[in-house]
Amino acid sequence: MRPTTRLYATVKSAARYLEGNTPTGLTGLPTHPSPRPALLYTYSKTLQKLQELPASSVYRQSSEALTRHRMKIVEDTKPPGHAEWLERVQKIISSEPGYSRFRGEDGSLIHEEVYKEPKETWDGAYTKQDARKEGSNNKTEAEAKLAYIRADLERVDKEKKEGKLPAVKDLEVEPALTADQVSEIEHKIGAGLIEEVVQVAEGELILVEEMLASRAWEDLEEKAPAGQWEYFDRGDRV
Repeated sequence: MRPTTRLYATVKSAARYLEGNTPTGLTGLPTHPSPRPALLYTYSKTLQKLQELPASSVYRQSSEALTRHRMKIVEDTKPPGHAEWLERVQKIISSEPGYSRFRGEDGSLIHEEVYKEPKETWDGAYTKQDARKEGSNNKTEAEAKLAYIRADLERVDKEKKEGKLPAVKDLEVEPALTADQVSEIEHKIGAGLIEEVVQVAEGELILVEEMLASRAWEDLEEKAPAGQWEYFDRGDRV
């Protein structure tokens, strides 16, 4: 059931579209500005990563089935003006070789960068770039900093010679789903608000990467003691 706050806001304003980054009724979870392309991107990356797991993996089989099911629901729900938008974007992508890395199977734009809101304030999190220390460094740190500087210089030189590569932010964003279409997707998936579905999809992608890193399908390095995984046997007791 959709939270009353968002449902009331939609009825009150007779809005055909949900306004991005407005309250959903769930604390800390604002309305996603572009849930459809964000989900399609995340689902496609998840399916791509799952291919690296053994086909016999039960986790891979169940995750693929669920991801493909939800992806089909999202794919089949196209926003108004989608066909015209897709035609325009395909022409631009086809004319610029640099856009090939952003192209989906249908030739449309598929990249997470364009769907993320820019952050103007520091969120308190440290990144790899934040970890580069100023002042004296040990040999390893100095070499890493030198490699970063060289890579940056090579990028600048390449841009001077070949021109700057097209940026995904320069492309037109996919049209928004209507409020009724969002509600329809939420009803078919049955996992709460579409923003919650996005969070679950992003979490699943992180989990796949963790499974690949840990190689969880392989045998344990240390065999479990005999009987460790056996439940209590009632035997002949009543």
